[in-house]
Amino acid sequence: MPTVSVGRDRLFKALGKSYTQEEFEDLCFCFGIELDDVTTEKAIIRKEKHLEEEGDECDDEIIYKIEVPANRYDLLCLEGIAQALRIFNKQQEMPTFRVADISKSSMLQMQVKPETYSIRPFVVCAVLRDVTFDEASYNSFIDLQDKLHQNICRRRTLVAIGTHDLDTLEGPFTYEFDLISKDYSEYCEDILVLLMEMKWEVAVRCWEYSWTVGSLALAPSNINFVPLKQARNFRADELMEFYKSDLKLKKYLHIIENSPVYPVIYDRNRTVLSLPPIINGAHSAITLKTKNLFIECTATDLTKAKIVLNTMVTTFSEYCKRRYEVEPVEVIYSDGRSYVWPDLSVYNMEVPLPYISGSIGVSLEAEEVTSLLNRMQLRAEKSATDDDQCNIKVLVPPTRSDVLHPCDVMEDVAIAYGYNNIPKRKPASVKPLPLNEFSDLMRLEIAMNGFTEVLTWILCSRKEISFMLNRKDDKPAAIIGNPRSSDFEVVRTTLMSGLLKTVGHNKDHPKPIKIFEIGDVVLLDEKKDVGASNRRQLAALYCGANSGFELIHCLVDRIMEVIGTPFVPVGDVTGYYIQRSDEPEFLPGRQASIIYKGQRIGLFGIVHPEVLNNFDIPDPCSFVEIDIENFL
Repeated sequence: MPTVSVGRDRLFKALGKSYTQEEFEDLCFCFGIELDDVTTEKAIIRKEKHLEEEGDECDDEIIYKIEVPANRYDLLCLEGIAQALRIFNKQQEMPTFRVADISKSSMLQMQVKPETYSIRPFVVCAVLRDVTFDEASYNSFIDLQDKLHQNICRRRTLVAIGTHDLDTLEGPFTYEFDLISKDYSEYCEDILVLLMEMKWEVAVRCWEYSWTVGSLALAPSNINFVPLKQARNFRADELMEFYKSDLKLKKYLHIIENSPVYPVIYDRNRTVLSLPPIINGAHSAITLKTKNLFIECTATDLTKAKIVLNTMVTTFSEYCKRRYEVEPVEVIYSDGRSYVWPDLSVYNMEVPLPYISGSIGVSLEAEEVTSLLNRMQLRAEKSATDDDQCNIKVLVPPTRSDVLHPCDVMEDVAIAYGYNNIPKRKPASVKPLPLNEFSDLMRLEIAMNGFTEVLTWILCSRKEISFMLNRKDDKPAAIIGNPRSSDFEVVRTTLMSGLLKTVGHNKDHPKPIKIFEIGDVVLLDEKKDVGASNRRQLAALYCGANSGFELIHCLVDRIMEVIGTPFVPVGDVTGYYIQRSDEPEFLPGRQASIIYKGQRIGLFGIVHPEVLNNFDIPDPCSFVEIDIENFL
């Protein structure tokens, strides 16, 4: 959950009222946010620098750290929080955001070159006119950009925001890509990659340029400008090297560093506005004196770009001379498509009143629901359908991009009504699933046989279910697409590796060690729509001075006795029997398969010494694993 740091006194001034800490905590709770911490500027600096000495903080500004929902981008700055709380407290009417009514001929234009389609294809823009910043609002504006970059923009990979002093620039603007300096062979490699990725326009440009590079002296990059907070010109390729030592910006270099082309935005005079998603140009840097703001967002995701632009302009349009009015910009693509941004239109949604009341568990009248929604920045009114069912018509403003479904509307009603005001009621009795009920009975029975239950990770490394168990790496498993570490590469297909790891980490524990686990494994299954299925397994392990094979065999017999299955001769399908098996994780001749009603459901035996060595276990062990879903 994002945490927003705001000055207490400035926040209370924006709210038009002072609160005690307890009163403000209650207000936050009622609105659905949380006062996470109360600190000071000096304390924050000390914490960042790992300093221990206490300073004189009597005159230092009190900072409130407020935790907000991850999908409420409109609450990522003081202005957004203050406006939302004022509306919630009925101190302010909901603002109506407007796009300035100007003709297309009067609009600024952003012209998009065709090669951008294949790399970073989208750009949306807007202008805030006659803005008045003070130091606090200016810092809040910059801080909102940073928070959006870290949140919805996914560290600038999806969206990158550029803000510029419009008075230092001259439209129209162009969004294009410039090739960087490489030798001929490197361009040939880039062209092959681009063709494989079907990025045709960029491949053609690389091909044309490679001929120039191959026949003439190496041309420098066309992108040459003074970046933000710097004093000298840099070529784009030099800039990449320069920022590799910058703690803040180096984490964004990978987005375009290995690309044969770099994105760039120019004005009419070929002044560089920005090299997205890395850095803006110093020429158009905004200051406290900036009056007219030009905001551009380049993106790989158009939906998120629109949300980011709307968040920026709606939040800070209150500082414009014409409050809550935004000047549009026309974005023109090379194929003739033209769009006007920002889109501040209101989204209509019809939500049945019985759905809201039934989900919350409180009988509410339509008038009360509309009043509660208005406090949550959602304009609402009562409407009726042809079948006389009462619906609530909700007008979702551009600030509330988190409202996507009737359940979001219902949640806002519940928040405004107050969770503590919802009467408590005992839920209807729910009968447990047969599999879970049977698993609990098995746990009780095995525990009464002297075994201790353990819980192990469902995810494991590939080697733990393959060669560490003397198995070849040919058994398919569900693979994790983006594992956090090599210890969590796949979903387990057996409980054996988890129990052996447990014993390996507790080998100094007094012997014997008798442990068991009942849990799910995941097996690939083409018959399932997700390509895999869960299976509930029972596993037990004995580790001691001797193998304890007879104890594990005895446990198998006891399990079968409890479920009422008789021991029968080989081939009989009315009960269970055991037969010789040949699995690599067990000693040859000291293992057996469990056959239940003609189907193999498990196996048990003495664990192979090589397997024990792989898990760093010095003592002999015996192990059993059974698929208990076959008993149901």
